[in-house]
Amino acid sequence: MAQTSSTAVPHHLAIVMDGNGRWANKRFLPRVAGHKQGVDSLSRCVQACITRGIAVLTVFAFSSENWNRPDEEVSGLMELLVLALSREVPRLKANGVRLYFVGDRARLSDKVQAGLERAELSTAENQRLVLNVCFNYGGRWDIAQAAQKLASSGQAVTEIALDRAMALAHVPDPDLVIRTGGEFRISNFLLWQAAYSELYFSDKLWPDFDEAALDEAIAVYSSRERRFGQTSAQLRDPSDGPQIKHVKVA
Repeated sequence: MAQTSSTAVPHHLAIVMDGNGRWANKRFLPRVAGHKQGVDSLSRCVQACITRGIAVLTVFAFSSENWNRPDEEVSGLMELLVLALSREVPRLKANGVRLYFVGDRARLSDKVQAGLERAELSTAENQRLVLNVCFNYGGRWDIAQAAQKLASSGQAVTEIALDRAMALAHVPDPDLVIRTGGEFRISNFLLWQAAYSELYFSDKLWPDFDEAALDEAIAVYSSRERRFGQTSAQLRDPSDGPQIKHVKVA
């Protein structure tokens, strides 16, 4: 289903891709099979975002807490990442997608780290869609690393300085955060950046989240009034109070 011109499309969409393991369990498959299906769902979502004019897509692929899962699942996810890089990066590059991998890379193997760096470099000139893949990421880690960065450089800790030191400082804050899988929490995802994001929760497991589900989420987002601390009257009358522009400073 294509978007109509009357529907406001988020500039930056963020997604907690939840439900891969449960999708596999329902089919009596190993959990890694669900994660493989999840990669296919992400590929479709990327194309859908391009078609709808979304400029930035940020996805939660592996959280700081996911290391606590069974060793077999963690190792399977690492192997899947390497395979996905070899399969998907050429396709993303051809479609004009610029890749960023956001998170703490220190715990990742040299092979994985090298693969992430190659993927970023190979897509560095693309401008059609920015795809941020949050891998070994946590919102608390992000705030802590930003504060540490400021402390190390002797800068005062202010909101503006912290914002510039965040791992996602290269893009504006997300307009819409979607979580699939029927859970109603953000699970340490973009704690700083999602302060004024609209939240949308879907019962669909991530492998089942298709274009129709995406369009439904965008339609709900489009129907909401975003006030950023102002009143509805101020939004209707530009002369009634200061107009807030949310622009990320590079």
